[in-house]
Amino acid sequence: MEPPSGAALTVVMACLTVVTGVLDAASFLTLGHVFTATQTGNLLFLGFGIAGQGGLPVVATVVSLGAFLAGAVAGARVESGLARRRRPWFPVALLVEAALLVGAAAASWGTGPARELTADQRYAAIALMAAAMGMRNVTALRVGAPDLTTTVETRAMTALVSGSVLGGDRRLGYGTRAVPRRLTSVGAMLLGGLLGAWLIGLGTRTSLVVLLAAVTVAATALLVPGLAHGRSADG
Repeated sequence: MEPPSGAALTVVMACLTVVTGVLDAASFLTLGHVFTATQTGNLLFLGFGIAGQGGLPVVATVVSLGAFLAGAVAGARVESGLARRRRPWFPVALLVEAALLVGAAAASWGTGPARELTADQRYAAIALMAAAMGMRNVTALRVGAPDLTTTVETRAMTALVSGSVLGGDRRLGYGTRAVPRRLTSVGAMLLGGLLGAWLIGLGTRTSLVVLLAAVTVAATALLVPGLAHGRSADG
């Protein structure tokens, strides 16, 4: 019924964080300098674009922001509804996310590189990817795993250094076992961005990169029931 816990949950959330990095690399590098997960960056890009500075897109950013919010609303409705009926909301949410990403891959499918996609194709891909990430944010919030938001790392990085030997702040985790979890979270995002950029640099089509992300999320969802069952058995 619920997500796994302990090390299993850390692994699951780290995998999802890697996917986030891959998707933002694909969207930013090939779909017109827009993020589909890191909406804080999009808010700033929108401000810069409206001011006419930096040559940053306005329409694509608005599409991403709007679709992200729509995905968050849908995620809240679907996941809370399933939870009320005592249904396994966590793996279902991941499967819906994967389906949205498959749709984004289909929308961006073409015979040439991403720069040859039509505007409609780009906007459709951006919207579906951002909707998937909006739903993901709801999923991560409902899980409530400390330092494992899967889409933003500023807080995790701050907590990492503040609760380490360097910061020494016991209120922020110094003297606990939080450092490995936080390091995993930050490292997973970096790894995802690196992997996504590497794939794009090899000439991999955007659609294939997004499809790889979708398959990863779906595979994670299929593993969750077994991990959660193991949690129950241990309990």
